[in-house]
Amino acid sequence: MTISVLVVEDEKITAEANRIYVERVPGFEVAGVVRSGGEALRFLRGRPVDLILLDLYLPDMHGLEVCRAVRAGGLMCDVIAVTSARDLAMVRSAVSLGISQYLLKPFTYATLAEKLTRYARFKQEAGGGGTAVGQGDVDRVLGTLRGSSELPKGMARDTLDSVAARLREHSGGAGAQAVADAVGVSRVTARRYLEYLVELGVAVRIPQYGGVGRPELLYRIPMER
Repeated sequence: MTISVLVVEDEKITAEANRIYVERVPGFEVAGVVRSGGEALRFLRGRPVDLILLDLYLPDMHGLEVCRAVRAGGLMCDVIAVTSARDLAMVRSAVSLGISQYLLKPFTYATLAEKLTRYARFKQEAGGGGTAVGQGDVDRVLGTLRGSSELPKGMARDTLDSVAARLREHSGGAGAQAVADAVGVSRVTARRYLEYLVELGVAVRIPQYGGVGRPELLYRIPMER
């Protein structure tokens, strides 16, 4: 199943970066990129999508107005709101309009990839049909999308971002020990975060041969297309 995404962002460079980010996540494709709320609504009337990556501050209307118009038009696409605003009242308004996730600028590819991966799991579980046996089944499906902890137990967002940032500095790849030294964590901890980035599709493993014994694993973030 391929999940189609409409990127709505008025800043040209940011819009292109978001497009590249989305298309790097397995199972997702960008159906279109638009620069205003009006363009978004016109696009959706002609081609519905599964998900909108929606900047809330647009030149012609607020992103929440776009959401209201989408709901009023009977479109069932989901929305991830993207904004630099830290206003909790804005977050409450977004939730009330059915916005599934909230992404604060500036964000890394790892953060967006995790949101999209979580959304894909939600789509798979919620879209499979069937009937919930009890409250636990309902909570499990919703928890896939809005779990209280977005990272595996014991992981911290700041550390994940630091690991990804250090890895990005080494275009040829880096081993767990090098990343551990740069971030200031143990080799075991660095390895766990690196493997999580691989699981998200952010990084890839590169076996390094040439010495005696088992090859060392290097990790690398592929160059953006």
